[in-house]
This record gives sequence, structure tokens and C-alpha cells, in this order.
Amino acid sequence: MKAVITVTGKDAVGIIAKVANTCSEHCANIVDISQSVLSDYFAMIMLVDIDKLNIPFANFVDILAELGKKSGLVIQAMHEDIFSAMHTI
Repeated sequence: MKAVITVTGKDAVGIIAKVANTCSEHCANIVDISQSVLSDYFAMIMLVDIDKLNIPFANFVDILAELGKKSGLVIQAMHEDIFSAMHTI
């Protein structure tokens, strides 16, 4: 199973590292990543494999959201099936 993680906010040093470290701590493997900086704003989408996640997915979502709050970012994680369903007409 995979999840989509989005990160948006003001650009700062270490954003990718913080999110990647959190994924690593909980055994979520980064499969693909795309990021860009538009003026002073950071935007990133990550696709992560959550098959070996060492905590329930809902807890992982909460941990990422809390990391975002502490870092002045908005971090959201969504199961790939839900993400795909949202974008299917």
C-alpha cells in the first residue's frame, strides 16, 4: 500500500530532511518525491510505501500533521486509494 504526503508552507532549510526522517523512523519508504520552491513558498508531494509502517496509519498521519504545526507547514498524508478516488470522475 502507498500513501501520498503533501507539504506546503514558507521555504526553510531542512523541510525534506524532517519529513524524510519521520518517514524513516516509522518504516515508510519514500518511493517518489517532487518538490519546488515558488518565490518563498515550498511545495512537495511524496509517494511512500506504507506496507512496513511500524505504527497505525492514523497515528502516522497525526505525527506528520504535528510536525507540520511545529515547523510552520501544512503536512497531510492520505492513503493512495482515497487520493485516487478523489481524483476519479
